[in-house]
Amino acid sequence: MEKQVTNRAKLYQLVLFPMNNGATNVYYILTLNFIAYYASGVLGLLVAFATSMVTFMRLFDAVTDPIIGALIDKTATKFGKFRPFMLLGNIIMIVSAILLYFGTRLIPADMTAVKMVCFVLFYALYVIGYTFQTACTRSGQTCLTNDPNQRPLFTVFNTVASLIGMGLVQFLAPILQKSLGGYNSTGFYDFMIPLCIVVSLIMTILAIIGIAEKDRPEYWGISAKQEKVKISEYVAILKDNKELQRLMVAGAGCKLAFSIATGMPVLCMLYGGLMGNYDGLYLPMMVIGYVFSAPFFLLTVRTSQKHGQKASLMTYVSVALIMYIGVLAILLLWQQGNPAVTLSLLTGGKITINLYTIAFLLFFGIGYGAYYATADMPIPMVADCSDYETWRSGKYVPGIMGTLFSLVDKLVSSLGTAIVGVVVGFIGFTKALPDADVTYVPGMKGVVIILFCVVPMLAWIATLIAMKGYSLTGTRMKEIQAVNAQRKEAIASGMSLEEAMEKFQ
Repeated sequence: MEKQVTNRAKLYQLVLFPMNNGATNVYYILTLNFIAYYASGVLGLLVAFATSMVTFMRLFDAVTDPIIGALIDKTATKFGKFRPFMLLGNIIMIVSAILLYFGTRLIPADMTAVKMVCFVLFYALYVIGYTFQTACTRSGQTCLTNDPNQRPLFTVFNTVASLIGMGLVQFLAPILQKSLGGYNSTGFYDFMIPLCIVVSLIMTILAIIGIAEKDRPEYWGISAKQEKVKISEYVAILKDNKELQRLMVAGAGCKLAFSIATGMPVLCMLYGGLMGNYDGLYLPMMVIGYVFSAPFFLLTVRTSQKHGQKASLMTYVSVALIMYIGVLAILLLWQQGNPAVTLSLLTGGKITINLYTIAFLLFFGIGYGAYYATADMPIPMVADCSDYETWRSGKYVPGIMGTLFSLVDKLVSSLGTAIVGVVVGFIGFTKALPDADVTYVPGMKGVVIILFCVVPMLAWIATLIAMKGYSLTGTRMKEIQAVNAQRKEAIASGMSLEEAMEKFQ
């Protein structure tokens, strides 16, 4: 029975397929952190336009999700169901990146309206390509493995792949930005865009290799026949699949918190404006956060395999919430010009540390480590929700399941750039966003506390409330997989889907 129930992935498949998420995250973090800088600093567009357009296009991104999810579910080619969208999506993003970051510069300076229109159109093209590829990360894993012991491993490899993608931009950008002319210069984008294109394409090819063996009809649900699902049925799926609804709340809230708290403007204000040492704090703090994440990755996998992904998510989100109460208290103690309550790590190339910094490192490191280890956990949990939908309705619709999750995720997280843009506008940043050279202005402390601490804490509280009623525990998923396997075997022997659904409960 184990052979029929469990579809296990090989190690190289678990390692390589998550590279798809890393490939899209190269563009995601580039857009999240720098598109507003490019629009205002290079193209000369107003900050209000830049930030509002980013928000609008994220909304457009959310709207396209269900449409593309439906296309994935209806696709069955010799090249598979998911691989065509992975490759095509990356090619579209390459074209859009060239047009967005290089083509718009060719428009004369006095043709502002044309710049705005082209900016929006090229951005929209990027959104379509991004959705094509990123939708496959959530939906493709359903055919990769259904083993409850392997799916938690997907989170680990997915995070590693994300670090490769996001880390490329996050680490190199602050190191090279001054020598390249800063975030508002053409030199910065002349270097970063070609690099991101090459890295993302390589990761896409590796991801395609990773899923190639499993992207076949025998791994698509319980019936070899692809069910045609009408668009109107997607509303019913979302309404009836309560587990997906709860996961949407958890994933969307955490994504909003992540997009705001780790956004470049917020970190520039914290490390540069408040603490006065952006160059000596940004990278060291990022490295410290990743170092603290390592043991939590091991703990989350262990907890997920033993007690299920729900237990793991709730446990370590709770740890993050408690630790960030300490981060909040530390930042409340900060006073302008008082070195005793100022973060100090590297000054003039020398290590300088005080008790205030030690306390911040402990609270922030443990809190960020616990949160970061669970940040991508909703992704494999979407696969559980998809298998649950197959058990509940008999339909194999991983595309729409993944993109319905993304829809709410993006609707909420699209507010991130707009929220930051509006809030920093209240303290005087109306023409340009805070960058590495920002200096302290009145009100900045309150803005940083809200965006860096309070917003993530509210998101984690929402996650804990939503996940309390989530029923897809480790034990429950094993039961669902067993029933789905029985139905699949019966259908292969000639039984109809309806008969198999009725017989095996």
